[in-house]
Amino acid sequence: MSVKFEAAVARAVETQRIAGAVAITVNREGETYAHAAGRRAVDADAPMDADTIVWLASMTKAVTSVAALQQVEQGRLSLDGDLSGLIPEFRDLKVLDGFGADGAPQFRPAQRAITLRQLLSHTSGFGYAFTSPELGRYGDTLDRPLLDGSRACHVQPLLFDPGEGWLYGIGIDWAGLAIEAATGRRLDAVVVETLLGPLGMNETAFSVPETLAHRRAAIHARLPEGGLTVFPFELPPEPEVIGGGGGLYGTVRDYGRFVRMLLGGGVLEGTRVISPETAALMGMVETGPRRAGYIKSALPFMSHDFEPYPDMRTGHGMISMITPEPTPEGRRPGTLAWAGLANTYWWADPEAGVGGVLATQLMPFADPEVLALLGLLERSAYGT
Repeated sequence: MSVKFEAAVARAVETQRIAGAVAITVNREGETYAHAAGRRAVDADAPMDADTIVWLASMTKAVTSVAALQQVEQGRLSLDGDLSGLIPEFRDLKVLDGFGADGAPQFRPAQRAITLRQLLSHTSGFGYAFTSPELGRYGDTLDRPLLDGSRACHVQPLLFDPGEGWLYGIGIDWAGLAIEAATGRRLDAVVVETLLGPLGMNETAFSVPETLAHRRAAIHARLPEGGLTVFPFELPPEPEVIGGGGGLYGTVRDYGRFVRMLLGGGVLEGTRVISPETAALMGMVETGPRRAGYIKSALPFMSHDFEPYPDMRTGHGMISMITPEPTPEGRRPGTLAWAGLANTYWWADPEAGVGGVLATQLMPFADPEVLALLGLLERSAYGT
């Protein structure tokens, strides 16, 4: 069923459009297909395989979001309460309101408090420099990087009042900090105890230990004249803020277990990590009539524009984008899906009981050729 996908991956590796790729498809019972090709780095011989550790980047967001919803179930967090009691920085939120004649940013007070629901659905007003040219311009006025792993760098202006728009941004990092404030524990410890451990995701973590460093794939960029080069991208070592929005590393096989849990309504192999009610909530669109789940890139070296379904009113829920209509590849309405900056992708289709993960390690995000590979993987999974 996967002849076209495997042939396309082989061509992409041979022509150095990608260094390597790992893919799986799953159902509720287990893996239904697995394939790997290429190398972990163009300047090394180690093969890309099922044991390869990749930077999951924003695939972390779904994991952190489920961890936050677990805390809601346990009464430590509220979806719609004012978070400023847990997060002091939220007591004086400002909205970026343009720039003066001298180029200095101008601000106004936010009209309402931020809630966890807004953080998880990207309706809080927080952005990224690569999703907002205004935020990038604001960052240029600072004497430090806009995001450097510190808590202070996360104290950024909003781009709109909470609840008044949709913009992909750092809200899940703040959700991770809310988890820490509610539990009194570091995010990594909470996620291991409540999700990664119970799901058997034993090779997924917020850092790569030295004993596993040899299995990590390098991140690549395309050269103007063709071919690939290793891209010297690293997350800040030992950051003050654990990256709930993008800090996880792991194997595709591990992440497939997370996808299977989503397909199972919160259950994997008899272990329940979220309630049926929360699982149903995760399938609900939280962004109303607004289109959500797309990116208009403000930094082309980091991301292409990402609009997988330009003719569909995609929405965003508590953990991911939600597609409300069938797709040509086979997704049913209500499919959950998202991705990571280094061209990693996942989807979970509860109605069909089908999901999958595709990982390369290539930037910028939303590479057209990798997206084409994702489409072929999906078609093979659905038999379309």
